[in-house]
Amino acid sequence: MSMETQAWLVFLLIGLVAGFLASLVVGGGGLIRCLLSGIIGAFVGGFLFNALGISLGIENALVVQIIHATVGAIIVVLIARAIA
Repeated sequence: MSMETQAWLVFLLIGLVAGFLASLVVGGGGLIRCLLSGIIGAFVGGFLFNALGISLGIENALVVQIIHATVGAIIVVLIARAIA
């Protein structure tokens, strides 16, 4: 398996975990919905944490990415519900 394939699998796994955690916080369900909200949330969370200069002080990069993606996914789900 190439590094690019591994990177995509890790990205999708982070999105799935973040979407699942966000669905536990704000409700929702379904594998595809969790995956989509997690992937979009990864971009939103990463952008917001970077733009606001927030550092969590956690050395494990995977945990930091999951936290950023989860926060972003929660924001995405709440905004989607407000629009709908």
